[in-house]
Amino acid sequence: MRHIPKTETAAYGIDIGKKVFHVVALDGTGTPIQKLKFGRDTLLAFFAKAPASLVGMEACPGSQWLARKLIEIGHDARIIPGRFVKAYVKSNKTDTVDAAAIAEAVTRPTMRFVQVRTQEQVDLQALHRIRDKMIRNRTGLMNQARAFCLEYGLAMRVGASGFRTDIRRHLDAPDNDLTAAMRLLLRDLLDDLDHLEKRIGALDRTIEATARSNEAAVRLMSIPGIGALGATALLAAAGDGLQFRKARDMAAWLGLVPAEHSTGGRQRLLGISKRGNGYVRRLIIHGARSCRLHLNREGHAIGRWLSVLEARTHHNRAIVALANKITRIAGAVLTRPGQLYMRTKGAAA
Repeated sequence: MRHIPKTETAAYGIDIGKKVFHVVALDGTGTPIQKLKFGRDTLLAFFAKAPASLVGMEACPGSQWLARKLIEIGHDARIIPGRFVKAYVKSNKTDTVDAAAIAEAVTRPTMRFVQVRTQEQVDLQALHRIRDKMIRNRTGLMNQARAFCLEYGLAMRVGASGFRTDIRRHLDAPDNDLTAAMRLLLRDLLDDLDHLEKRIGALDRTIEATARSNEAAVRLMSIPGIGALGATALLAAAGDGLQFRKARDMAAWLGLVPAEHSTGGRQRLLGISKRGNGYVRRLIIHGARSCRLHLNREGHAIGRWLSVLEARTHHNRAIVALANKITRIAGAVLTRPGQLYMRTKGAAA
């Protein structure tokens, strides 16, 4: 093989490409000692011969696969969020400079890393992303059909159920201003909507079946506000949750804590940071909103806590605070095998 790994290497940085991978090796002092370029077919062969080392890469499509392969070989592979690497990029941007920055960043003791996901997590996350995209497409089709009808003086009620009822009523009414061409186009849009509904329903059934068969998901669903969608989305994004030092860190990771901009000894807290996975955060907040409306306040410690909170703050703030608490409970449940949410015991912290 043309490239021979150096035994004094302490860390590698890999800049991932579709076909070409740039690698920079550092010694124990952080000095670059090797700069290499590989094709996809030769990269793993090189690392199979290299001594076990710390290997860093930027979070991007393909990084999860490569990290799993390197861990199987025996390396300590870590994935770094791209914004944390940017500070280490010096001078002009090239693939080799990026690889050197990744190698430097991965050695920092305070660096934060993305969890290396299992194949099961990747599959589950793909289900959720496809479902989310189909729901956005469904909403877009409905809004487009509404706009078309408004051009003919026909308005429809808010909501999906109202839309389906009203558009069929408009299509069946012969005395409105809809032209034959527009009626045909709207019927085609309805066919597209029906197809999307079937696909979304099939994905929902798959996700629900996965949730029922997964022990961790069943435990998560014991928490108020978390159903099959929320439980499986959390598992896909957070795994076993052991990457968090404490449950509060999971809430911060999802962006459910205040952003801070403090200086001069004066603390200034802003709205929630909205960091991390926006899809999971949205599911948790929707679950918290459902809890506010339907939770038995007297039968749950968390319900009594919510009643006290709502008495002194706006309900939207109370919903976000409840989402934060649900996430912290989920973090505790995930990291304690066999643990369920205790509905009535104790007081909510």
